Amino acid sequence: MGSDRQTTYTVAAYITAYEDAIALNECLTAIRAQSYLIKKIVIVDNSLRSLELSDANREDDRLLIWHHPENIGIAGGLSLATQWAVQQGYDFLWTFDQDSAPASDCLERLLEAYGEFTTEAYAISMMAPTAIDARTGQIVKPSLFLGDRFRGFLPDNPTVPYECDAPITSGALVWLQTVDRVEPPAIGLFIDGLDLDYGLRLRQAGFHNLVVPGAAMYHRFGVPFQVELLGKKKAFQLYSPLRYYYICRNHTYLELAHSKGWYRFTCALRRAKFLLLTLLKILLLDSNSKSQKAIACIIGTYHGFLGKLGKIW
Repeated sequence: MGSDRQTTYTVAAYITAYEDAIALNECLTAIRAQSYLIKKIVIVDNSLRSLELSDANREDDRLLIWHHPENIGIAGGLSLATQWAVQQGYDFLWTFDQDSAPASDCLERLLEAYGEFTTEAYAISMMAPTAIDARTGQIVKPSLFLGDRFRGFLPDNPTVPYECDAPITSGALVWLQTVDRVEPPAIGLFIDGLDLDYGLRLRQAGFHNLVVPGAAMYHRFGVPFQVELLGKKKAFQLYSPLRYYYICRNHTYLELAHSKGWYRFTCALRRAKFLLLTLLKILLLDSNSKSQKAIACIIGTYHGFLGKLGKIW
Protein backbone atom coordinates (compact mmCIF):
# COMPACT_ATOMS: atom_id res chain seq x y z
CA MET A 1 0.00 0.00 0.00
CA GLY A 2 1.02 3.61 -0.44
CA SER A 3 1.57 6.39 2.05
CA ASP A 4 -1.06 7.69 4.50
CA ARG A 5 -1.70 10.60 2.18
CA GLN A 6 -2.56 8.20 -0.63
CA THR A 7 -5.04 6.22 1.48
CA THR A 8 -7.32 9.25 1.65
CA TYR A 9 -8.14 8.78 -2.05
CA THR A 10 -11.07 6.55 -2.99
CA VAL A 11 -10.73 4.87 -6.37
CA ALA A 12 -13.14 2.87 -8.53
CA ALA A 13 -11.92 1.07 -11.65
CA TYR A 14 -13.88 0.69 -14.88
CA ILE A 15 -13.52 -1.71 -17.85
CA THR A 16 -15.29 -1.69 -21.19
CA ALA A 17 -15.61 -5.31 -22.38
CA TYR A 18 -16.60 -6.68 -25.78
CA GLU A 19 -16.56 -10.27 -27.08
CA ASP A 20 -13.17 -11.28 -25.62
CA ALA A 21 -13.31 -13.14 -22.32
CA ILE A 22 -9.55 -13.83 -22.30
CA ALA A 23 -8.66 -10.14 -22.60
CA LEU A 24 -11.26 -9.15 -20.00
CA ASN A 25 -9.97 -11.69 -17.49
CA GLU A 26 -6.35 -10.61 -18.01
CA CYS A 27 -7.27 -6.95 -17.53
CA LEU A 28 -9.39 -7.69 -14.48
CA THR A 29 -6.68 -9.87 -12.91
CA ALA A 30 -4.13 -7.06 -13.34
CA ILE A 31 -6.49 -4.51 -11.77
CA ARG A 32 -7.25 -6.80 -8.85
CA ALA A 33 -3.49 -7.25 -8.22
CA GLN A 34 -2.86 -3.54 -7.60
CA SER A 35 -0.82 -2.59 -4.54
CA TYR A 36 -3.25 0.26 -3.83
CA LEU A 37 -6.77 -0.65 -2.73
CA ILE A 38 -9.51 -0.25 -5.33
CA LYS A 39 -12.93 0.00 -3.72
CA LYS A 40 -15.07 -1.14 -6.65
CA ILE A 41 -14.58 -2.50 -10.18
CA VAL A 42 -17.29 -1.69 -12.71
CA ILE A 43 -17.54 -3.66 -15.96
CA VAL A 44 -19.75 -2.66 -18.87
CA ASP A 45 -20.04 -5.82 -20.98
CA ASN A 46 -21.14 -4.88 -24.49
CA SER A 47 -21.02 -8.49 -25.71
CA LEU A 48 -24.08 -10.18 -27.16
CA ARG A 49 -23.78 -12.83 -24.44
CA SER A 50 -22.22 -12.11 -21.06
CA LEU A 51 -18.51 -12.93 -20.99
CA GLU A 52 -17.43 -15.70 -18.63
CA LEU A 53 -15.06 -14.70 -15.85
CA SER A 54 -12.44 -16.92 -14.24
CA ASP A 55 -13.29 -18.35 -10.81
CA ALA A 56 -10.92 -15.96 -9.00
CA ASN A 57 -12.26 -12.90 -10.81
CA ARG A 58 -15.90 -13.92 -10.45
CA GLU A 59 -15.57 -14.37 -6.70
CA ASP A 60 -14.29 -10.83 -6.10
CA ASP A 61 -17.10 -9.06 -4.24
CA ARG A 62 -15.96 -5.68 -5.55
CA LEU A 63 -17.32 -6.43 -9.04
CA LEU A 64 -20.30 -4.58 -10.46
CA ILE A 65 -21.22 -5.85 -13.94
CA TRP A 66 -23.64 -4.12 -16.31
CA HIS A 67 -24.57 -6.10 -19.41
CA HIS A 68 -25.43 -4.09 -22.53
CA PRO A 69 -25.87 -6.52 -25.47
CA GLU A 70 -27.05 -3.61 -27.63
CA ASN A 71 -23.43 -2.34 -27.39
CA ILE A 72 -23.24 1.20 -26.05
CA GLY A 73 -19.55 1.44 -26.94
CA ILE A 74 -16.66 2.74 -24.89
CA ALA A 75 -18.20 6.22 -24.78
CA GLY A 76 -21.56 5.04 -23.47
CA GLY A 77 -19.95 2.81 -20.86
CA LEU A 78 -17.64 5.56 -19.66
CA SER A 79 -20.55 7.95 -19.33
CA LEU A 80 -22.52 5.49 -17.17
CA ALA A 81 -19.52 4.62 -15.01
CA THR A 82 -18.56 8.26 -14.52
CA GLN A 83 -22.08 9.23 -13.45
CA TRP A 84 -22.18 6.29 -11.04
CA ALA A 85 -18.75 7.06 -9.53
CA VAL A 86 -19.66 10.72 -8.97
CA GLN A 87 -22.94 9.74 -7.28
CA GLN A 88 -21.05 7.28 -5.06
CA GLY A 89 -18.60 10.00 -3.98
CA TYR A 90 -15.37 8.52 -5.36
CA ASP A 91 -12.32 10.74 -5.84
CA PHE A 92 -11.07 8.97 -8.97
CA LEU A 93 -12.29 6.68 -11.74
CA TRP A 94 -9.54 4.52 -13.28
CA THR A 95 -10.66 3.78 -16.85
CA PHE A 96 -9.76 0.78 -19.02
CA ASP A 97 -10.71 -1.09 -22.10
CA GLN A 98 -10.20 -4.84 -21.98
CA ASP A 99 -6.95 -4.83 -24.00
CA SER A 100 -4.88 -3.27 -21.20
CA ALA A 101 -2.99 -4.71 -18.24
CA PRO A 102 -1.40 -2.30 -15.71
CA ALA A 103 1.70 -3.23 -13.71
CA SER A 104 0.90 -4.14 -10.10
CA ASP A 105 2.21 -0.80 -8.74
CA CYS A 106 0.69 1.32 -11.54
CA LEU A 107 -2.12 2.90 -9.53
CA GLU A 108 0.12 3.54 -6.53
CA ARG A 109 2.63 5.38 -8.73
CA LEU A 110 -0.12 7.45 -10.37
CA LEU A 111 -1.46 8.54 -7.00
CA GLU A 112 2.03 9.30 -5.69
CA ALA A 113 2.58 11.63 -8.66
CA TYR A 114 -0.84 13.19 -8.18
CA GLY A 115 -0.10 13.93 -4.53
CA GLU A 116 3.28 15.40 -5.45
CA PHE A 117 2.21 17.68 -8.28
CA THR A 118 -1.38 18.78 -7.74
CA THR A 119 -2.07 22.12 -6.03
CA GLU A 120 -4.94 24.59 -6.00
CA ALA A 121 -3.13 26.52 -8.72
CA TYR A 122 -2.23 23.39 -10.70
CA ALA A 123 -5.32 21.19 -10.90
CA ILE A 124 -4.67 17.80 -12.47
CA SER A 125 -7.58 16.22 -14.32
CA MET A 126 -5.94 12.98 -15.48
CA MET A 127 -2.89 10.98 -14.47
CA ALA A 128 -1.90 8.44 -17.11
CA PRO A 129 0.65 5.61 -17.12
CA THR A 130 3.24 5.03 -19.79
CA ALA A 131 1.36 2.82 -22.25
CA ILE A 132 3.47 0.15 -23.92
CA ASP A 133 2.33 -1.82 -26.96
CA ALA A 134 2.22 -5.40 -25.67
CA ARG A 135 3.10 -6.83 -29.09
CA THR A 136 5.86 -4.51 -30.31
CA GLY A 137 7.25 -3.09 -27.05
CA GLN A 138 6.95 0.45 -28.42
CA ILE A 139 5.71 3.28 -26.21
CA VAL A 140 2.24 4.49 -27.17
CA LYS A 141 2.65 8.24 -27.55
CA PRO A 142 0.26 10.69 -25.88
CA SER A 143 -0.99 13.55 -28.05
CA LEU A 144 -0.71 17.30 -28.45
CA PHE A 145 -3.08 19.35 -30.58
CA LEU A 146 -1.02 21.44 -33.00
CA GLY A 147 -3.55 23.86 -34.49
CA ASP A 148 -4.99 21.52 -37.12
CA ARG A 149 -4.13 17.98 -35.94
CA PHE A 150 -3.39 15.71 -33.02
CA ARG A 151 0.15 14.44 -33.00
CA GLY A 152 1.85 11.87 -30.79
CA PHE A 153 5.06 12.89 -29.06
CA LEU A 154 7.62 11.77 -26.49
CA PRO A 155 9.12 14.20 -23.94
CA ASP A 156 12.70 15.48 -23.88
CA ASN A 157 13.09 14.03 -20.38
CA PRO A 158 11.34 10.64 -20.21
CA THR A 159 12.07 10.13 -16.51
CA VAL A 160 9.74 12.72 -14.96
CA PRO A 161 5.96 13.24 -15.32
CA TYR A 162 5.11 15.42 -18.32
CA GLU A 163 2.07 17.18 -19.71
CA CYS A 164 0.06 16.29 -22.77
CA ASP A 165 -3.26 17.28 -24.27
CA ALA A 166 -4.56 13.73 -24.48
CA PRO A 167 -3.24 10.49 -23.01
CA ILE A 168 -4.99 7.33 -24.19
CA THR A 169 -8.23 6.68 -22.32
CA SER A 170 -7.26 3.21 -21.14
CA GLY A 171 -5.28 3.48 -17.92
CA ALA A 172 -6.18 7.13 -17.30
CA LEU A 173 -6.95 8.03 -13.69
CA VAL A 174 -9.67 10.69 -13.88
CA TRP A 175 -10.20 13.16 -11.04
CA LEU A 176 -13.98 13.20 -10.73
CA GLN A 177 -14.31 16.81 -9.59
CA THR A 178 -13.65 17.78 -13.20
CA VAL A 179 -17.07 16.41 -14.17
CA ASP A 180 -18.79 19.54 -12.82
CA ARG A 181 -16.90 21.63 -15.39
CA VAL A 182 -16.19 19.27 -18.30
CA GLU A 183 -18.64 16.66 -19.55
CA PRO A 184 -17.39 13.07 -20.04
CA PRO A 185 -16.41 11.87 -23.54
CA ALA A 186 -19.04 12.47 -26.20
CA ILE A 187 -21.26 9.38 -26.61
CA GLY A 188 -21.48 9.95 -30.36
CA LEU A 189 -17.81 9.02 -30.79
CA PHE A 190 -18.74 5.48 -29.74
CA ILE A 191 -15.35 3.66 -29.68
CA ASP A 192 -12.52 5.83 -30.99
CA GLY A 193 -10.97 9.24 -30.36
CA LEU A 194 -12.52 9.63 -26.92
CA ASP A 195 -9.12 10.36 -25.42
CA LEU A 196 -8.45 13.16 -27.91
CA ASP A 197 -11.83 14.78 -27.34
CA TYR A 198 -11.93 14.53 -23.56
CA GLY A 199 -8.29 15.29 -22.85
CA LEU A 200 -8.23 18.44 -24.98
CA ARG A 201 -11.49 19.74 -23.52
CA LEU A 202 -10.07 19.26 -20.03
CA ARG A 203 -6.96 21.24 -21.01
CA GLN A 204 -9.08 23.99 -22.54
CA ALA A 205 -10.99 24.23 -19.23
CA GLY A 206 -7.73 24.93 -17.39
CA PHE A 207 -6.86 21.46 -16.10
CA HIS A 208 -3.61 19.54 -16.64
CA ASN A 209 -3.09 15.98 -17.90
CA LEU A 210 0.11 14.22 -16.82
CA VAL A 211 1.81 11.05 -18.03
CA VAL A 212 3.84 9.24 -15.35
CA PRO A 213 6.87 7.39 -16.82
CA GLY A 214 7.28 5.19 -13.75
CA ALA A 215 3.74 3.83 -14.01
CA ALA A 216 3.59 1.10 -16.68
CA MET A 217 0.65 -0.38 -18.56
CA TYR A 218 0.67 -2.84 -21.45
CA HIS A 219 -1.90 -2.32 -24.18
CA ARG A 220 -2.89 -4.10 -27.39
CA PHE A 221 -4.05 -2.13 -30.41
CA GLY A 222 -4.66 -3.61 -33.87
CA VAL A 223 -2.52 -6.24 -35.55
CA PRO A 224 1.09 -4.97 -35.81
CA PHE A 225 2.87 -5.34 -39.12
CA GLN A 226 6.59 -4.55 -39.37
CA VAL A 227 8.35 -3.52 -42.55
CA GLU A 228 11.85 -2.27 -43.25
CA LEU A 229 12.10 1.14 -44.90
CA LEU A 230 15.49 2.61 -45.79
CA GLY A 231 17.19 0.23 -43.42
CA LYS A 232 14.88 1.01 -40.49
CA LYS A 233 12.12 -1.20 -39.15
CA LYS A 234 8.75 0.50 -38.88
CA ALA A 235 5.64 -0.95 -37.26
CA PHE A 236 2.18 -0.35 -38.71
CA GLN A 237 -1.14 -1.27 -37.11
CA LEU A 238 -3.77 -3.07 -39.15
CA TYR A 239 -7.43 -2.92 -38.09
CA SER A 240 -10.84 -4.36 -38.91
CA PRO A 241 -13.15 -2.48 -41.32
CA LEU A 242 -15.25 -1.40 -38.32
CA ARG A 243 -12.27 0.13 -36.53
CA TYR A 244 -11.00 1.83 -39.69
CA TYR A 245 -14.38 3.49 -40.11
CA TYR A 246 -14.41 4.97 -36.62
CA ILE A 247 -10.74 6.00 -36.75
CA CYS A 248 -11.20 7.90 -40.00
CA ARG A 249 -14.56 9.38 -39.04
CA ASN A 250 -13.83 10.45 -35.47
CA HIS A 251 -10.34 11.83 -36.05
CA THR A 252 -11.57 13.82 -39.06
CA TYR A 253 -14.48 15.19 -37.07
CA LEU A 254 -12.45 16.06 -33.97
CA GLU A 255 -9.56 17.71 -35.76
CA LEU A 256 -11.93 19.84 -37.83
CA ALA A 257 -14.01 20.71 -34.76
CA HIS A 258 -10.97 21.98 -32.85
CA SER A 259 -9.31 23.75 -35.80
CA LYS A 260 -9.97 27.46 -36.15
CA GLY A 261 -9.77 29.85 -39.10
CA TRP A 262 -7.13 28.98 -41.71
CA TYR A 263 -6.32 25.81 -39.81
CA ARG A 264 -9.63 24.29 -40.93
CA PHE A 265 -8.37 24.32 -44.51
CA THR A 266 -5.00 22.79 -43.66
CA CYS A 267 -6.81 20.26 -41.48
CA ALA A 268 -8.99 19.19 -44.39
CA LEU A 269 -5.90 18.71 -46.54
CA ARG A 270 -4.22 16.64 -43.85
CA ARG A 271 -7.27 14.41 -43.46
CA ALA A 272 -7.37 13.83 -47.21
CA LYS A 273 -3.67 12.97 -47.12
CA PHE A 274 -4.23 10.60 -44.19
CA LEU A 275 -7.00 8.85 -46.12
CA LEU A 276 -4.80 8.35 -49.18
CA LEU A 277 -1.89 7.01 -47.11
CA THR A 278 -4.19 4.68 -45.20
CA LEU A 279 -5.65 3.33 -48.43
CA LEU A 280 -2.11 2.79 -49.74
CA LYS A 281 -1.13 0.97 -46.52
CA ILE A 282 -4.16 -1.31 -46.82
CA LEU A 283 -3.37 -2.01 -50.48
CA LEU A 284 0.30 -2.82 -49.88
CA LEU A 285 0.37 -4.39 -46.41
CA ASP A 286 -3.01 -5.90 -45.64
CA SER A 287 -3.99 -9.31 -46.96
CA ASN A 288 -7.57 -9.47 -45.66
CA SER A 289 -10.76 -7.65 -46.69
CA LYS A 290 -8.93 -4.93 -48.62
CA SER A 291 -12.04 -3.58 -50.36
CA GLN A 292 -14.13 -3.54 -47.18
CA LYS A 293 -11.43 -1.71 -45.27
CA ALA A 294 -10.90 0.81 -48.06
CA ILE A 295 -14.63 1.53 -48.27
CA ALA A 296 -14.79 1.89 -44.47
CA CYS A 297 -11.99 4.49 -44.57
CA ILE A 298 -13.62 6.48 -47.37
CA ILE A 299 -17.10 6.48 -45.80
CA GLY A 300 -15.67 7.23 -42.37
CA THR A 301 -13.73 10.23 -43.64
CA TYR A 302 -16.79 11.49 -45.50
CA HIS A 303 -18.97 11.18 -42.39
CA GLY A 304 -16.27 12.94 -40.36
CA PHE A 305 -16.40 15.94 -42.71
CA LEU A 306 -20.20 15.94 -42.41
CA GLY A 307 -20.06 15.69 -38.62
CA LYS A 308 -22.17 12.53 -38.69
CA LEU A 309 -21.51 10.72 -35.41
CA GLY A 310 -23.11 7.88 -33.45
CA LYS A 311 -23.17 4.11 -33.85
CA ILE A 312 -23.46 3.97 -37.62
CA TRP A 313 -21.19 1.52 -39.43
